[in-house]
This record gives sequence, structure tokens and C-alpha cells, in this order.
Amino acid sequence: MSRLVPEDIFDWVWIPFIRTLVFLRLGSITRAPSNVDSGRTRVLWEEAIRRGITLEEFHPLNIGQDIFLARFGKEKRFFEDMPRPKGFHREGIDWMDDKYEMKKRFLRAEIPVAKGGVARTERQALRMFRKIGKPVITKPNPGSRSRHTTIHIQNEDAFLSAFRKAEQLSPWVIIEEELEGFVFRATVIGKKFVAALRREPAYVIGDGTHTVRALVEIENKNPLRQGPHFHEIHADAAAEAELKHARYTWDAIPKKDTVVLLGQKTSRGVGGGITDVTGDVHPDNVALFEKIAHVVDDPLIGIDFIANDLAHSWKTEPRCGVIECNSAPFLDLHHFPLIGTPRNAAGALWDIIFPASKPRKS
Repeated sequence: MSRLVPEDIFDWVWIPFIRTLVFLRLGSITRAPSNVDSGRTRVLWEEAIRRGITLEEFHPLNIGQDIFLARFGKEKRFFEDMPRPKGFHREGIDWMDDKYEMKKRFLRAEIPVAKGGVARTERQALRMFRKIGKPVITKPNPGSRSRHTTIHIQNEDAFLSAFRKAEQLSPWVIIEEELEGFVFRATVIGKKFVAALRREPAYVIGDGTHTVRALVEIENKNPLRQGPHFHEIHADAAAEAELKHARYTWDAIPKKDTVVLLGQKTSRGVGGGITDVTGDVHPDNVALFEKIAHVVDDPLIGIDFIANDLAHSWKTEPRCGVIECNSAPFLDLHHFPLIGTPRNAAGALWDIIFPASKPRKS
């Protein structure tokens, strides 16, 4: 809808068109959040209700994306995943989710990204693999939420296997150096930095007394890991592989304050965690994130950035850089951290959609 049809058309066809589809049983309308909504949608609903913004969500029958109508006073906005102010330029959305196109544009703008490129054949891929520093990662060019992504690649046999895995999802495969550190998510709204969090794979911290296995059992008793947002750490094949990579066993006793990773995926469903770091972000990094928003020229962007610590300037961090930008970021990640202060990212978004809805300070 938003990329193919001029939005102004919906200003006058929405109500009769949608009512007709509902009458023909080709869709339905909801006017309150439901259990089938994503966490991202739910925080938008909840903040809208708090501000007096009314929302309608049209669910077409087996075709297309859900469409939202938001109203505040006489103003209204139509949108799919996430709302944006009227009059914004849509070009950034067209290339933001394309990792290779993003990399080219960011290099021209002197924004740090991983060295590498995109290949379609094994011959091209091997030539690229041999030129860049190790370890290397491979992933499909379209976003895949870490599916079909392989990390820690050091030799050609492992590389070819990883290349073929990524090819299952896309004929174009990204090959790049493996950056160093954690994946951070910085959210920029209205081209202003709003919040940052560290997305963490499953891990435990050594205390010099307990084994890795015992540390996992202790962490799994954390009440926040009993759902709905966070889940227990599993002693599965991914954890086993990560322990082996770090030369640990389940019965090893890590030294005090040593971080022991138990996977690479940061998904909350596999034991990943989230730590809010908004208040610790170095001014150079804030400036970089806002520069990215200006280069993309979009009022809403989620930036995935790898670094050891956002409290340090990106200019001093080894092998740091942007790995992905998201046109429909999951704002709920900021609302429900495992560690740290919740941030009202949904409120910051509604601030630029309906400025008059912003709650007055008492």
C-alpha cells in the first residue's frame, strides 16, 4: 500500500473501501490490541490509548499487509507496519533493507561498515573471502533475522558450506569480515537519537565458584526469564558450539566477571537478553547515528551496530560498524529490557506523528 499507492488517495477512499471489504467478508477491523499483535504493534496501541489517539487495524483476508488508521483530533494517518509523518521521502525505505546498497551508500558517506561485498557465484565468493580479514561471516542479502547466517568462518571448506546455506534464501550472498563486539540497536526518530540497547546472545558471568552449567541454572531462575519477553537459556547444540569456540566445557569454572557466551543469536526466544545503554552512549556515537538517519533521510530507523562498548567513541573501537538498518524497528525492545531502564520509544514516534498528543509535563 504505502510504496505503491499515493497515500492521499486513502484520505477519501478508506472508510467506504474498507467497509465494503468487511461487508464482503474479505477482511475484518479491530479497534483494540489483541494477542495476535506483535510486541511492536502492542506498544504502539498502548501508547496511542494513553494519548487519546484512536487506532483501527484492518486485516485483509489472506492478502497483503494489515493497514492501520490513526486519528487524533482532525488529523489522521494511514500506515502499514509503522507510522511516519506526512510528507516524508520514501526513497530510504526502498534501499534501507538492502544490505549491499546500504553498504555502498554508507561507504560514500564515511560511515563505518564491515569490509566485504556481495557475490553470486562460488568463484566470486572465494575471491572475496581470500581478500578480507578472518574470521568472516556470510548472510543472505535481504534481511533474514539471522537465519541462514554463518559466523566464525576461518577456512575455505567452511566458507563454501556457509555460502551455499545463504544461497538457499537469496542468490546474492553478503561476505564480510566479522566485526568485533556486541550487536547494539540504536533507534533514531525524527532524526534524533532516542534510545540504545545491547542485544545479547545467551551468556553467563563467571563468579570463580560455579561451573558454566550451574551458572546457567542460576540465571534460568531469573523471574524475567519466565516469559513473555525473555526465556530460559538452553544447553543446546548452539551453546555447545560456542563453548567449544571459546575453549570452555560445561564443567569449567570461569573466573570472576568473565563473560561466557552460549550462542550467537540474540533472539529472546533462544535465551538472548537486552540491556538498555541509552544513558551511556558516547557523543560521537550519537552524532554518527543521527548522521545515518540524515543519509537515509527517514524519520524512523533502527540501526544495528557492532562494537565492544557504545560508551567509547566509534572512532577508537576496533572492527566496529553498521551491519543493518531497519525501516520497521521493533520499538518494544526498548520498552522491556532485561537489564536497565525502559525507554518509551513508541511515545517518541507518536510525538512526531501527532505532536499535539504529547502529554503535558505536570
